[in-house]
Amino acid sequence: MADKMLKITLIKSPIGAVPKHRRTVEAMGLTKMHKTVTLPDNAATRGQIQQIGYMLKVEEM
Repeated sequence: MADKMLKITLIKSPIGAVPKHRRTVEAMGLTKMHKTVTLPDNAATRGQIQQIGYMLKVEEM
């Protein structure tokens, strides 16, 4: 599972979101709308996606 990667794109603005969710978006390296980052497919990343999934588009690579 660790050798797989996830392509994560921010599709909804964190403005007005719960402060903890805003910090999670920033921790994932998503600073602007429609920015895409590549992160490893592990339990920590999946937990972050579960928390703020309503703001993200996730694709497996």
